[in-house]
Amino acid sequence: MSTVVMHNVVSVDGFIADADDQVGPLFDWYSNGDTELSEYAKVSQVSAEYVKPMLANIGSLVVGRHVFDITNGWEGSPPAGEHIVVVSHRPEPDGWHPEAPYHFVDDVAQAIAKAKDLAGRRTVAVAAGDVGGQALALGLVDEVAMDVVPVVFGSGKRYFGSVDAQHLLEDPHVVIQGDRVLHLRYRVRR
Repeated sequence: MSTVVMHNVVSVDGFIADADDQVGPLFDWYSNGDTELSEYAKVSQVSAEYVKPMLANIGSLVVGRHVFDITNGWEGSPPAGEHIVVVSHRPEPDGWHPEAPYHFVDDVAQAIAKAKDLAGRRTVAVAAGDVGGQALALGLVDEVAMDVVPVVFGSGKRYFGSVDAQHLLEDPHVVIQGDRVLHLRYRVRR
């Protein structure tokens, strides 16, 4: 059975982007090291040792339509895992890459179920923000993973989206200090 992990890079005050969807310095740590993570990223050795196996274990990724639209669906090539499940009330765009392993579902619970089927025993990653917050509120998230960057945004897109209820997490079972990033991982208390 797969584990559902809500994940994103986040400012210390809890934002994943500013109000205009700009990430500013949140992703700077992806280029401040000497260890190759991908053809686009070089991170510190300690961050690479944490991130590489995490990425390798992702079977599917759940994102909202907004993330899909602003990334242009990564041009049909998932940034992690083999499948992308997009939560959207709109169908896939006309002419969208027919061979791309993308699935459009109009309900968060159905999206998580579809992603779990596709992932098999591997991890289901859920992008933090509105969709991640909805999945957490529905009790569908097993773990919360944050890459905390030392910057204060003051306002913007919240890590937990519009969650308006209390949810308890266990003490972090992963705490890794990288270069300009702190990797944290919490199990969701049931």
